[in-house]
Amino acid sequence: MGQVKDTILIKKIAVALKKLREQEGLTQLEVFYDTGLNIGRIESAKSNPSISTLAAICKYFKISLSEFFILIDKK
Repeated sequence: MGQVKDTILIKKIAVALKKLREQEGLTQLEVFYDTGLNIGRIESAKSNPSISTLAAICKYFKISLSEFFILIDKK
């Protein structure tokens, strides 16, 4: 089975990540320098991030995966 691509979920993830980043007053470039992750591609919903990538981003923003999924579930 190939990778599943749920465009609605990917858009919810994009919105939540952008909100987290903006709340911290960070640019996409700053997040890239700190993590090595191109968060811009995720925020624009052009990327279907893996759970490992989401875990790394959550760790960076000091939230748990469960807190993140609660955020996207509210959208």
